[in-house]
Amino acid sequence: MTGYAAGNGDTAENGVTAGTTDTAGAGGVGAAVGATGSGIGRRRLGGGILALGGALALAPIPLAGAAERGTPGTGPATTEAGAATDMAPEARRPHRPTLRRGSAARAGLLQGPLDQLVREAEAYLADSPKHPWYAGAVLLAGRGGTVALHRPIGKAVRYAAYDETTDTGVEFPAEQQIPMAEDTVFDLASISKLFTSILAVQQIKRGALELEAAVATYLPDFAGGGKQDITVRQLLTHTSGFRSWIPLYQEPTREGKLRMLWKEVPASTPGSTYLYSDLNLISLQLILEEITGRTLDVLLHDEITAPLGMHRTRYNPPASWKPRIAATEDARLPWSGLERGLVWGEVHDENAYGFDGVAGHAGVFSCAWDLAVLARTLLNGGVYGRSRILSEDSVDLLFTDFNTAFPGDEHGLGFELYQHWYMGAMATPRSAGHTGFTGTSLVLDPSTDTFLVVLGNSVHPVRSWRSGSAPRVATANQLARAVPVRPERGRTAWFSGMASASTATLTLPALRLDSVRARLECGLWWDTEPGSDRLVLEASAGQEWRPVPFTTVGPGSGPGAGHAGAGPGHHRPGPQPHPAGWVSGWSGRVWHRLEADLSAWRGKRVRLRWRYTTDQLYVGRGAYVDALRVRDGGRTVFDADRPRDAGRIEATGWVVSAD
Repeated sequence: MTGYAAGNGDTAENGVTAGTTDTAGAGGVGAAVGATGSGIGRRRLGGGILALGGALALAPIPLAGAAERGTPGTGPATTEAGAATDMAPEARRPHRPTLRRGSAARAGLLQGPLDQLVREAEAYLADSPKHPWYAGAVLLAGRGGTVALHRPIGKAVRYAAYDETTDTGVEFPAEQQIPMAEDTVFDLASISKLFTSILAVQQIKRGALELEAAVATYLPDFAGGGKQDITVRQLLTHTSGFRSWIPLYQEPTREGKLRMLWKEVPASTPGSTYLYSDLNLISLQLILEEITGRTLDVLLHDEITAPLGMHRTRYNPPASWKPRIAATEDARLPWSGLERGLVWGEVHDENAYGFDGVAGHAGVFSCAWDLAVLARTLLNGGVYGRSRILSEDSVDLLFTDFNTAFPGDEHGLGFELYQHWYMGAMATPRSAGHTGFTGTSLVLDPSTDTFLVVLGNSVHPVRSWRSGSAPRVATANQLARAVPVRPERGRTAWFSGMASASTATLTLPALRLDSVRARLECGLWWDTEPGSDRLVLEASAGQEWRPVPFTTVGPGSGPGAGHAGAGPGHHRPGPQPHPAGWVSGWSGRVWHRLEADLSAWRGKRVRLRWRYTTDQLYVGRGAYVDALRVRDGGRTVFDADRPRDAGRIEATGWVVSAD
């Protein structure tokens, strides 16, 4: 996309929102900001100033596809963290499912949140707040090998034009409008970058491309403008120093476009700053074409879509596909860089259009099912059915954070990681995905083996009608909510909920403590927006509430210290102190045992409470508390397993959950 008033390319795809908020905690619809050459990328501006540095850490993230499983379609047969069950070695071999339709129960999901996912997505077909966020969308959600939701909503083609004088869409006659269908094909926009990245990682595995090699090694002319030190890795992680976007389409010839790229001077020292840029993936395209002798569209077909049977995924769809393609924008000056009229069946992005529809940063068309196949392939560790397109080590590269020097801009090779601004409550350190300017998004979470595809035509009839990612966040929140969290003990646990801009409290009755060995014990599970949303343990002896320090211990067995979420055969993790009395972020989707020293309240009547607070933007999966018990030396003064004690708990915002 061109850098009309707000910015350029998919760089306007950040999480900045203003105005109303949706019920699941997404930020409301507002203005998206992105300026050519600015240091502000795709994530929300409120996340802070971008850090400098160039540290690299490789810590492969285990994939759910490589975890042990039970019967296909029943969801993970392991703990919520994917910890190994006590199976025989033969039974621990990875199950790598292929997709089929099935119920929420078969997928190991809850039906209610999936129904709510559809309702919330449909709400954005109406004004939100001034215009619809999209004319229509196709929603697909699943877990394991089961697609539990595949729903088209709204229109694939609704508007013939945009009237800028009245800021209204000129609709086609009703009989010419085309409803969304399950197999509607979309211009994926920047999701195309994922395919280019996968092709690059394939070449790295084959030894034809080196991750740390200078780009100029493969493209000598690239060194112009002081770019001789930019590496392949920096292209894939958006740390090259490139500006966000330049109008390559203004040059009428391919040679002229390349001259612009060769002469481009980095906006910052390579490796010093994160700045999302289309130029990175365009450069990577040129490398791939140079080292393979094949054009990018041929590579896409030969190396990805044909082996995986993704027959509705390609560059430059034929004219016969047009009735099944979602229309995009009435592209005219000044909001577009080119006078094209209604773009329908051709790539929307101007620079990709200038490259005859085949570009490393944009141009791929696909449907929801094909993207789900890609997601399943990656969650399987690079294999789908009998076709393997990546080794498991190569998939690790896609899901490993190479941008540890730039907190908040976590990035694998091509894939974005842990981005609440569009992943919502699906965002964990293991979650990967991408968005596209046309209104598309893909999120996959190996920790729960879930995947979500939201394909919308949100630039139809014009790009200025929507900004932010509220529908993406809302749908991701509901899919995250659909993944059950089993109580640590018994049939129910206390759940904080997932409301944004709220405070929820869970308060125990006043208890008299007489021992120096008084302590609180309970099970604790949390997943919150890091830093912004907190779960605090507090105490009051009749005056103000103040935090209570505590320690947590994750699951595991055996002597010594290890890591949370370890299964049998691993060392038991050591206690983690929380001296400020609160937790935030991701706990690994596992229950932790908590203990808090209450000796400071000896001889007093004290009340204890959990306070969960969220800001107005994004939320995580929430918090759970179970098996609450207060011991006063040798006696138990409160036990939530006792009906009388359980009935004395005061809950505001918290609910009893049987997930």
